[in-house]
Amino acid sequence: MEGGGRPSAAQAALLAASTAITALLYSVYRQKARVARGLEGARRVQLDGDLRSVLLEAPGRCVPYAVIEGVVRSVKETLSSQFVENCKGVVQRLTLQEHKMVWNRTTHLWNDYEKIIHQRTNTTPFDLIPAEDSTGVAVRVMKPLDAAELSLETVYEKFHPSVQSFTDVIGHYISGERPKGIQETEQMLKVGTALTGVGELVLDNTTIKLQPPKQGMPYYLSSADFDSLLQKQESSARFWKILTVVFGFATCAVLFFLLRKQYRHHRERQHLKQMQEEFRQAQERLMNAEGGETLKNACVVCLSSTKSCVFLECGHVCSCHECYQALPEPKKCPICRQGITRVVPLYNS
Repeated sequence: MEGGGRPSAAQAALLAASTAITALLYSVYRQKARVARGLEGARRVQLDGDLRSVLLEAPGRCVPYAVIEGVVRSVKETLSSQFVENCKGVVQRLTLQEHKMVWNRTTHLWNDYEKIIHQRTNTTPFDLIPAEDSTGVAVRVMKPLDAAELSLETVYEKFHPSVQSFTDVIGHYISGERPKGIQETEQMLKVGTALTGVGELVLDNTTIKLQPPKQGMPYYLSSADFDSLLQKQESSARFWKILTVVFGFATCAVLFFLLRKQYRHHRERQHLKQMQEEFRQAQERLMNAEGGETLKNACVVCLSSTKSCVFLECGHVCSCHECYQALPEPKKCPICRQGITRVVPLYNS
């Protein structure tokens, strides 16, 4: 603590940082908990012949947040894999990723570094249909790339190592970057993949559409079942809640420490004021009761007893015997601060 009982700059910064981190974690936790509650309250609908009737009865022919499960079917032509024969899909993502080693001048170590140098995503319209396509009901999936968890399967992956000459190796050590190679990846959402869609379900004329919800809830297209998806979001919310509680307790501990320091400083100031007041009152009593002569012969430490000790070698007469014994070791004269080698009693006749 600084003078006056105020917290130091470091203590104030620690309290402010701890409070800010706690507030940030609480904000993330609230958002995660909101998503988990929204998923838990989503309406589960069956992809069957009654789906159209359900939407006709819903306000505005819309279910704001619905869960539906089905398999992928292409509406038009499918996308073919560039590397795998007879691999058809409705979403195709091609990625070129650079891998290299970068010298860290702080730790003096080589660290792995990855960078996407090119990525292209192709899509074609597709529907979700029942696993047993006997009812003819289909749900058109809109804006699949906006989904929070678009489950794409890696169908091709190949690493092309870089070829380096001796001159290149020397240059890389000088520049601090050593290329490792290029990784080529192809991911696809295959036809026939089972998907769990969570979003807004709308009946638009004769077409049933699944699209991103308007009230800010996340849009999901996941290969996991709905229970697994819900459990994952609830686990994420619990994790952020625990972090919030831990940092909240840390913030309370820092605040308690600062308040305790300030309270102790306040008590010390009150005690000092009380001692000063008692000293002033003792001086007044001595002056009023016995006059200046009595105060002149009073012990300079307690101001109540009579001087009874001669300190040698300085020769000062300023203390009573009780206050002399209470002086800390090594004993020094209260007047000149010289060391006391011996004490001679003073007798007043």
